[in-house]
Amino acid sequence: MQPMDMRGLSPAPVTAFTRDGEVDHKANAKLAKWLVSMEGVKSLVILGHAGEGTFLTEEERLALIHTYVEAVDGAVPIIAGIIGEGTKVAAEEARKCKVAGATGALVYPNHGWLRFGFQKGAPQDRYKAIWQESGLQCILFQYPDATKASYDLDTQLAIATQEGVVATKNGVRNMKRWYVEIPELKKANPKLQVLSCHDEWLLPTMFDVDGLLVGYGNIAPEQLIDLIKAGKAQDYPEARKIFERLLPVTRAVYHRGSHMEGTVALKLGLVHRGILDHATIREPLKSLGEKAEAEIFAAFDAAGIGRVDQLLAAE
Repeated sequence: MQPMDMRGLSPAPVTAFTRDGEVDHKANAKLAKWLVSMEGVKSLVILGHAGEGTFLTEEERLALIHTYVEAVDGAVPIIAGIIGEGTKVAAEEARKCKVAGATGALVYPNHGWLRFGFQKGAPQDRYKAIWQESGLQCILFQYPDATKASYDLDTQLAIATQEGVVATKNGVRNMKRWYVEIPELKKANPKLQVLSCHDEWLLPTMFDVDGLLVGYGNIAPEQLIDLIKAGKAQDYPEARKIFERLLPVTRAVYHRGSHMEGTVALKLGLVHRGILDHATIREPLKSLGEKAEAEIFAAFDAAGIGRVDQLLAAE
């Protein structure tokens, strides 16, 4: 197995819908092509939280994989969020995603674990079953410390050293754990690629990672690619400069009442950048209203992040 190279930016694209709520394959292909046109984008991770993956039917999910695979034409791997509750169900879901053209799997925990916690050994069995059934390269997904689906270090180490696991998307949001656990994961598996997903405050994690796997990559991929470069160069002043420039957008998109609102805000950001024509979402997501829309648009202006067509014209 040749592991996916995720040492850069891996955006988690939103799913574009038509105004009447159907999956808009033309608009999704446009978003995919724009993202992969940038050097430094290493993969596209679809069907996750930002992509409203749990709000799509199985048929829609598989069709969207086909659309993305065709749109990127081999430029980067397509990684599918695997969300099935039971281990057998998740493994079968992964097999179908592989047939549809996916290369990797972002493996979500069983969502019952968010409330009730998990039994020892169950998470690593979930990854093993997905790999064995589908052959999709797996990404260890570490949920926030505030949830009961956040894996203890022993569980992370067990998963990180299993066959087929090539990276970890870490969103623990507890820097005490981050600074203890990330070095241990690297020690256990030096080839494991460490990816931060701390969208709402990326700066503290930028100097320890191979890349970013973030919904934020939808709306400001150019700036995040530069932020990754600064982090890898251990150039704190430059990283801080980029972080400060993005702060109005970070606040408008991610410092909201619910992290789920971030998906709606991402779509509004893509409208402002000229990639999407409208920000249609699916229930249970709700519109943020005209006031929030104006705030988000103003944040992009404050950060100096313009429309894509204007940037292309300037070139």
